[in-house]
Amino acid sequence: MAKLLPRDPVGRGNRFLFGWIKERFPTVPWADVTRQSVETVQRQLPRSHTEKYELKTVWYWYPLYCLGGISFIAFLVTVITGIILGFYYVPDGTDIFTSAGIPTNAAKLSVACINGDSDCPWSPVPFGFIIRGMHHWAAHMMIAAVFLHMCRVYFTGAYKKPRELNWLLGVILLLLTLLFGYSGYLLPGNDLSGGAATIGINMSKASPGPPWLGEFVANLLFAGTDVLTANYILRMYWFHVFILPLVGTLLMILHMALVWVQGVAEPH
Repeated sequence: MAKLLPRDPVGRGNRFLFGWIKERFPTVPWADVTRQSVETVQRQLPRSHTEKYELKTVWYWYPLYCLGGISFIAFLVTVITGIILGFYYVPDGTDIFTSAGIPTNAAKLSVACINGDSDCPWSPVPFGFIIRGMHHWAAHMMIAAVFLHMCRVYFTGAYKKPRELNWLLGVILLLLTLLFGYSGYLLPGNDLSGGAATIGINMSKASPGPPWLGEFVANLLFAGTDVLTANYILRMYWFHVFILPLVGTLLMILHMALVWVQGVAEPH
């Protein structure tokens, strides 16, 4: 009778893990990947999927396969205009009073100068309202394009094997995009910003778990547990200008690199 070999759970686990990776990211020379991408898929305009597969579903309409690029272009516009706005914006939400006794803050006054409003105490920024308008609408376009991009990927089944990892990266990028919009919404320092900050603080304080966890999250994100005492503008400025762009850029590079290696997903 043959002797049974001992089980090797570690070896089986390693074979499963590396087999899973190899199925999704085959070991091919990078030169071949670059050549195929430049000569075939990435640098040519193929027939639309509707024409190629004779499909009638709206999600296979070819322009919907450009939503990822549209969101990236909108991101570049927000970055460039945001850098310009950063030269004139003052991230200070401390309450000060005008000569008429009206409460305001430096952030609100700096936005007034960017817009060229009459209550600007300093010199108005030339073409500032145009730059801020471009930043504002490019941010809206980015959020809409990312959301529709996720819908297109889902309804065409492009999230399935071997692109599960890229789908998860896309979900994370969608959440980061929403955080971009929310943090930027708080920066003008007006009444709408205060209302949005109040909602965010209350949601943070209502985090599930022990009571100290909600206060910790509120202090971490908004530098306080009350909008009247929290310096949320400075905290959100750091998130909006430094932390989120760094994390988002790294994840976008990884996301696009996986698309480059795996190619554009065909309809399932």
